[in-house]
Amino acid sequence: PRSVGLVTGRGSAAARDVLDNARRRWPSVRFVVREVAVQGSSAVAEVTAALAQLDADPTVDVVVIARGGGSVEELLPFSNETLLRAVVAARTPVVSAIGHEVDTPLLDLVADWRASTPTDAGKRVVPDAAAERALVSGLGQRARGALARRLDVERRLLVAARSRAVLTAPAAMLVPHRVQLQALRRAARERLLVRVDRESDRVGHLLVQGRALSPQATLERGYAVVQHADGSLVFDRDEVDPDELLRVRVAHGDFGVTVVG
Repeated sequence: PRSVGLVTGRGSAAARDVLDNARRRWPSVRFVVREVAVQGSSAVAEVTAALAQLDADPTVDVVVIARGGGSVEELLPFSNETLLRAVVAARTPVVSAIGHEVDTPLLDLVADWRASTPTDAGKRVVPDAAAERALVSGLGQRARGALARRLDVERRLLVAARSRAVLTAPAAMLVPHRVQLQALRRAARERLLVRVDRESDRVGHLLVQGRALSPQATLERGYAVVQHADGSLVFDRDEVDPDELLRVRVAHGDFGVTVVG
């Protein structure tokens, strides 16, 4: 807590018990003390007023109502309905530290925490600095150990990764791909050459067939083409007249002839 509110008797041993034990455990604890009457006819009003003041203080995180032991009659103010309703209505947590372990005023039943004695209240409202330091130290050691183990694992993984062939000889991983690529290129070249040879043969056959079927090939076999003077072909003997000038086309050139009879 940032600060602890303490409602207690004037110059009481209960106040010293709360303050001494709390400061022994947490030396920097700050107390806001309200000294009031803790027995008699004015006790209820003074304790209730002090509680209201501390509850209204935003810096007070917890309120301790403390009193030493006494007879049942002396502790009756801490069973008063007015005080009990004020404790229930308080927004700030309230610790009841009334009397000894055997004393059980009704305040113990409505408070947020019941301390067996004022000394116990001083121990309850603040943490133990020594224990907290030990906890922090232990957590620091655990953190360092966890970090060291993590670093060791990562270091081993890094060493293992660096020892792999892909990092020691990066070009080695390309060798099988290069061999495969060369094989594929050879296969592709061979298939292409076979295809080109096949198509070349087919083109040659087509050329031979084309030449065999061309008019020029027919002329080269000794045939001739006879044409009238207007260029029309002569297909029949009856199509020509005596003394008509015809043109004869042979394999290499042409010449004129005159029809006889």
